[in-house]
Amino acid sequence: LSPTLAPAGAVAGAWALHLPHFISCCFRHDPPPGCLLHFRAEKHAGVSCVTASMDDIQFEETIELKPVKLLSRQDHLEHSLATERRRIRLDYEQVFQNLMQESDKEDGYCEEDAVSTDLTHVQSIELVLPPHANHHENAFGGQIMAWMETVASISASRLCHSYPILKSVDMFKFRGPSIVGDRLVFNAIVNNTFQNSVEVGVRVEAYNCEEWIKDQARHINSAFLIFNAVNDKGELLAFPRVKPTTKVSSHSQDISFLECLVKCTFTPLFSAIFLAFQVYLSYSNIATLTHLAAKPGWEITSTLDDIKIWTHEEGDVLSFKVEMQVKIPSDLAFSLLSDFTRRQQWDKYYLTCEVLQAVNEDEKIYYVTSPSMTGYKPKDFVVLVSRRQPCQPSEPYIVAVKSVTLTSMPPSSEYCRSEILCAGFQIYSDSSSSCTVCYFNQVTLDVLPHLAANLTGSSKSIEDTALACIKFLELEGKKY
Repeated sequence: LSPTLAPAGAVAGAWALHLPHFISCCFRHDPPPGCLLHFRAEKHAGVSCVTASMDDIQFEETIELKPVKLLSRQDHLEHSLATERRRIRLDYEQVFQNLMQESDKEDGYCEEDAVSTDLTHVQSIELVLPPHANHHENAFGGQIMAWMETVASISASRLCHSYPILKSVDMFKFRGPSIVGDRLVFNAIVNNTFQNSVEVGVRVEAYNCEEWIKDQARHINSAFLIFNAVNDKGELLAFPRVKPTTKVSSHSQDISFLECLVKCTFTPLFSAIFLAFQVYLSYSNIATLTHLAAKPGWEITSTLDDIKIWTHEEGDVLSFKVEMQVKIPSDLAFSLLSDFTRRQQWDKYYLTCEVLQAVNEDEKIYYVTSPSMTGYKPKDFVVLVSRRQPCQPSEPYIVAVKSVTLTSMPPSSEYCRSEILCAGFQIYSDSSSSCTVCYFNQVTLDVLPHLAANLTGSSKSIEDTALACIKFLELEGKKY
């Protein structure tokens, strides 16, 4: 969320960034790509190989599909998480667009001892024949990937003077189909080197006979391939520095993430990395609450008028759910509950609550303090609150909460820093004037005494807080 933000429990400045990769596909009339790459891997390794991963593969040519029918609870869970992952892909796309705009503002990179990328430019032409295509005469995606890997390997080898080893493929996009009879022109050039690795950008253009004569190309594929190389002792070889040429930018409208490391200043690139981390952290926040709510085995332990309390045990993890019937529209309840600066109006455990950082319209970081209990220091929290509106009427509004570590707000001697693992609200619409509000909390040591007191009947603090929440929502609802 900023260069100073990490998941709760992590050491700021010393954490590893692990972002998930999701494959976004549409239906095409060819088999899964990579068959020939699999054979190449076995030939290179000399042993039987299996596919480990395929990163950032996108198919841009789409067809209209019927909406999916959600039958089971698991269907609804996967559907909502897929929606959240789509947000990640769209946010990543915006990151790259911002980087490209920033790169256009910077002067060209130049270093006297750097190798010109002109020397790494490789072009190859392939004719799509019947064995390269399916029964619809569309070229196999795997075949095109194999040709792209070959031309990229040759480009990388011009720097390392050895056989390069493919390590990963980034931003692989199928922009359009090619058919039997097409001439495919593959252009590869090194974008940048990073000590022991090199990135090669590949662009594929297709021509039929008429387009070939008129020189009217169809851009059908592009990708960025990362290679390294080893010597006879198995040690990684160092690649020489390269300096980009104008030919790279005019050669393709795509500017790679790593190429921007050459053309952009360090600050915007560093900010972009943390923006990607922000997207993952917000996804994790929403996904964790969604998974908790969808778990089977919730047991009802208390019923009081419009309030029900449920508990869930899984191993040594205890969670509880408070279900409230509220007589206001669901969208209004969502608006009121997602504004945590108003929570102390109904939750006595929130003494103060202030916004530390408004990341965007749906993500905010709050600093919360709680009143002291007998013999204990008052507690404080730094939490990320992520809110999501439903994509379909049957889906709930979501307000997810989890603790984060912000170096600009370190623990103080005045408070005992506490942690929220997973908490939040799901709000379902019952009618135009009523809704069901479900509050979830994965129990920590701070919450356990209150829950234990409720379950043993020695306290009604959870019911009292829920009643205060209902009263707050319905009173505020009358003002609208």
